[in-house]
Amino acid sequence: MIEKITNQEQLLAIIISHRFNESGIHFFTPNELSQQLAYMHHPTGKVIQPHVHNPVIREVTYTQEVLFIKNGKLRVDFYNDQQEYLDSRILEAGDVILLVTGGHGFEVLEEIEMIEVKQGPYVGEQDKTRFVGITAEEAKIIEFVQP
Repeated sequence: MIEKITNQEQLLAIIISHRFNESGIHFFTPNELSQQLAYMHHPTGKVIQPHVHNPVIREVTYTQEVLFIKNGKLRVDFYNDQQEYLDSRILEAGDVILLVTGGHGFEVLEEIEMIEVKQGPYVGEQDKTRFVGITAEEAKIIEFVQP
């Protein structure tokens, strides 16, 4: 229900299936990533102690983004840093993906509603390098296999 997508030991993405359901707090990212992703499942009455976040200077080199799929289906195409196509996954309602490194492209397979979260500030076109991706016919879709 959790898939870590890698290419030559480089973490490209983490997908959390909408079927994931475990009690407690589960962090899926190593501490050094600039975007942290966790799943939390607490019972009624659980108290999370009030807190503030302290100012900490952080350096962010690459933008990482999280997509929350509310409705619909999305094909995600993965590319390495040299813009070479690797393979694809299908995301559906309730799935979450953290895009860490490498390249990615998308095709909406069913009308979609999603929420994106990424670091700022956003610097427009300086933030990304666009390139020509694959066609739908070229997609190699890898199905998630339950362990």
